[in-house]
Amino acid sequence: MRPLLLANLVAEVGIVVTGGIVRLTGSGLGCSTWPECQPGSFTPVRHAASGYHELVEFGNRLLTYVVVILAVATLWAVLTHWPARRRLHLAAIGVLAGIPAQAVLGGISVLTGLNPWTVMGHFLLSMVLVAFSTVVVRGARDSESGPGELVVHPLARTLAFVTSALGAVVLVLGTVVTGSGPHSGDAERPARTGFDPQAVSWLHADAVMLFCGLVVATLVAVRIAEHTEQASRAWTMVLVVTLAQGVVGYVQYFTRLPELLVLVHMLGASLLVVALTFGVLSTRRQPV
Repeated sequence: MRPLLLANLVAEVGIVVTGGIVRLTGSGLGCSTWPECQPGSFTPVRHAASGYHELVEFGNRLLTYVVVILAVATLWAVLTHWPARRRLHLAAIGVLAGIPAQAVLGGISVLTGLNPWTVMGHFLLSMVLVAFSTVVVRGARDSESGPGELVVHPLARTLAFVTSALGAVVLVLGTVVTGSGPHSGDAERPARTGFDPQAVSWLHADAVMLFCGLVVATLVAVRIAEHTEQASRAWTMVLVVTLAQGVVGYVQYFTRLPELLVLVHMLGASLLVVALTFGVLSTRRQPV
């Protein structure tokens, strides 16, 4: 069943990437209404003047059905193959329950003309679903039910939680930067936060620098007193993803936000959530 659980995680990350493509191509209002694509039709109505925007947005909506199928299959797999793993069940339920919430929030974003605050919420909820999906993948490695003993010092585990909390702040600030910059999701009627893009970018960068320091500190802390190597491996991966994200972030800032680099940065944000979730769970044996 583990390949199925991994496919669910890949799909959750994948729909973030396709959502980024929708935004970066200015196709956010390619389907002008919701739940229909266009008034009176659930599919794009093509005509001589039709462009590609409605196809891009409709394609992203179609991918939601794939995500739903995988989420249902994941919940079935967890309930039938790990019947005593209650926390694992809750994580799988969270993945499935979050999808209709995402659909509604996405619909609100369309109906409000891609209000930047609802679009931010749409992205951040995706990060929550990526985290839940990661919990399911990681938890399926273990056969025992209930959390086991710590494999690091309790202070190292606390530091891991603090680092992850700051990582969440970094993600939120990143959405504010995007909501204040040039890529609105609609080429014709851009809706922005009104914040100075340079100022919020610097604030985001400052938070990233502090986050990098905490990641290094957590890695050192788990290596000092870990009982297995899983924690240090997990936090090494967090550091690698963090540094890669930092490089992409600075390059895209100084190259005036080319679409491809912004898309890579969005993918990196999803991978950072995966790495952080693995990092926190790795501090305990049988974490869920």
